[in-house]
Amino acid sequence: MSETSARLLNLLSLLQTPREWPGRELAERLRVTPRTIRRDIGRLRELGYPVHATMGADGGYRLAAGTAMPPLLLDDEEAVAIAVGLRSAAGHAIEGIEEASVRALAKLEQVLPARLRRRVGTLGTATVPMPAGDDPTVDPEHLTVLAAAVTNHERVRFRYRAGAGARSERLVEPHRLVAAGRRWYLVAYDNDREDWRIFRVDRLTEPFPTGVRTPPRTLPAADAAAYVRERMRGMHPSFRAVATVYAPAAVVSARLGGPAAGTVEPVDAGSCRLVSQPDSLGRLAIRLALLGCEFTVHEPPELAAYLRALGGRATRAAGPDAGDARDTGVSGPGAPTDTAPDPAPKAVPKAAPQAAPGAADEEAGAV
Repeated sequence: MSETSARLLNLLSLLQTPREWPGRELAERLRVTPRTIRRDIGRLRELGYPVHATMGADGGYRLAAGTAMPPLLLDDEEAVAIAVGLRSAAGHAIEGIEEASVRALAKLEQVLPARLRRRVGTLGTATVPMPAGDDPTVDPEHLTVLAAAVTNHERVRFRYRAGAGARSERLVEPHRLVAAGRRWYLVAYDNDREDWRIFRVDRLTEPFPTGVRTPPRTLPAADAAAYVRERMRGMHPSFRAVATVYAPAAVVSARLGGPAAGTVEPVDAGSCRLVSQPDSLGRLAIRLALLGCEFTVHEPPELAAYLRALGGRATRAAGPDAGDARDTGVSGPGAPTDTAPDPAPKAVPKAAPQAAPGAADEEAGAV
């Protein structure tokens, strides 16, 4: 690296510290003249870095926000901290930044020096996250390997465990990673089966890039997310549930935990309409009950019956001291109150456990 290039990088590193830098102080730090600093500031501006100058005795130079994100210089500790944070975000599918965190992590780990990559790996090995629910966690290392393969159109080998427990080795052409809820799915073309497949990332191990690059294939869907969504609907019985929730739409959306639970449309300032296509009536019933506000179920009748049965069990579990007030589960302004003993639910099949995409028969196009 030339002396000028090295000096520009050092100057940029100083300017990225959020403060005002007097020109004389920069010159002393870099052991050059103030005139050289002014010339180097001009070079940085030509490269797209928005360096602002303030005149006067208290003036100086500072790096401001621009219209585009310029390259950043990170020291070792900053690089490790960002990599660890991105691993946490990627592994836990934080709503709204799942795919962006994986892309950023893949870019960062690609250029991390070996010594820093070891530190990041050591931290990942020594720390164990506590899952927020029953969904398994995903190894961020697997996500970064797969994300790089998607970008490079590179074939990947890995071992896979299907939903029924069968194990196999796969050779695929990764197309996209899709985050759905708290799970990650790989949409890929399976070379051995000569068809598209969906893989749950938490079920695959030892992903290994083969080094073989292939032209990108055309997915038989508008996009990868739509492809996964359609396969999910085709693999499980689906219901259309409609309910009025007596709380602001923004509050209900936040409590539901994301768009996967359904579509929330405001009715007025204090109520909204929830439309959902759940795979499990039981899961939707519990979600509604945990909203902490009144609601009225419009359809399907099975959901209302499920809620009545659930309310009856909850009332009986509270014991005789709970009083005669009964929560039927179908509530809201003008909703009837059921004060009679709860009958056993009629012809309402118990909702099957929520199966995830990936457990389906391979002939359905997903594993």
